Amino acid sequence: MAKKKLRVGILFGGKSGEHEISLRSARSILEAIDRKKYDVVELGINKQGKWLGGTQAQKLLGVTGAALAGGSVSLAVAATNPMAGTGLDVVFPVLHGTFGEDGTIQGLFELADIPYVGSGVLGSSAGMDKDAMKRMFFAAGLPQTPHVTLLRSEWKADAKKCMKVIEKALAYPLFVKPANLGSSVGISKVKSRADLAAAMDLAASFDRKIVIEQGVGGPGVKPRELEVAVLGNDTPEASVVGEIVPAKEFYDYEAKYELNGADESVSIIPAKLSAADAKKIRAMAIAAFRACDCAGLARVDFLMAPRRDGKGTEIVLNEINTMPGFTSISMYPKLWGASGLPYKKLIDRLIELAMERHKEKLETSFSK
Repeated sequence: MAKKKLRVGILFGGKSGEHEISLRSARSILEAIDRKKYDVVELGINKQGKWLGGTQAQKLLGVTGAALAGGSVSLAVAATNPMAGTGLDVVFPVLHGTFGEDGTIQGLFELADIPYVGSGVLGSSAGMDKDAMKRMFFAAGLPQTPHVTLLRSEWKADAKKCMKVIEKALAYPLFVKPANLGSSVGISKVKSRADLAAAMDLAASFDRKIVIEQGVGGPGVKPRELEVAVLGNDTPEASVVGEIVPAKEFYDYEAKYELNGADESVSIIPAKLSAADAKKIRAMAIAAFRACDCAGLARVDFLMAPRRDGKGTEIVLNEINTMPGFTSISMYPKLWGASGLPYKKLIDRLIELAMERHKEKLETSFSK
């Protein structure tokens, strides 16, 4: 008797500003996933938040059913649980940003009691909220650049007071970021007070919390941007360290996704580092993963530059991304490819980890 295939839902799209990035990741997974092992179902969410199945989901991806040869489900869109009646064994939510990577969709999966790839509610929400993330890194004793968090309401009420708070705590250049957004959307580099208000307004348009960070290395310094892919649940492993050489002054949305050819950002895998620095960064990546209670996968980003006081080099944590870009040429899969785990096998491993985590959850009692 043939072994029953796992029914895997690939969930993509969503309401966030990273909708198109999600579609790219989903197309790549759907092309690579082993159809001999899995009964694959496409599940889409359009920009208005409507759930789509079957040919509608495939249309959202911009490909035909013949190209994907996926299964279909009947979505209980009107119900409180859109997963009801889908018959899925596990979901791979390739959703980036708000409403997909921030713990909201993970809460739905928990209520539906369905295994899913990636971090749980806490890990996802902490990894999405740069302020909460930094608090967890601080509690774990991990090195970071100095920062200040302000609320949009505080900025609107008294911009001059906020600027004084920022300038008292931090030295230019600064990076101003919305606390809850990915793919470097809404981030500005600020070299002087003249540019600060515009950067604050931009970040405030994307989130109620604004994180302002002191630039690593000081004026005129372009820190090295290093990344590590982490994989696992309770015993996570770190990939080799990679480096991004941005096409622009820093690795913003345009540098990540819109520049091509000679203007394209360059990835160096493995990064040219001493064995001691590489070991230190990989250990810090695992510590960051654990500090935020992550599971499944995460990409951890670092900055490396000469210290402002001239005393050696500093390596600081920048952020953790709990559902990084997942095309076959994205940094997360490339880092694992360079570490000996090819793309198709990486998909298998993530599904295994999702099932493993759900099985472990079943050991927990939720009532007396």
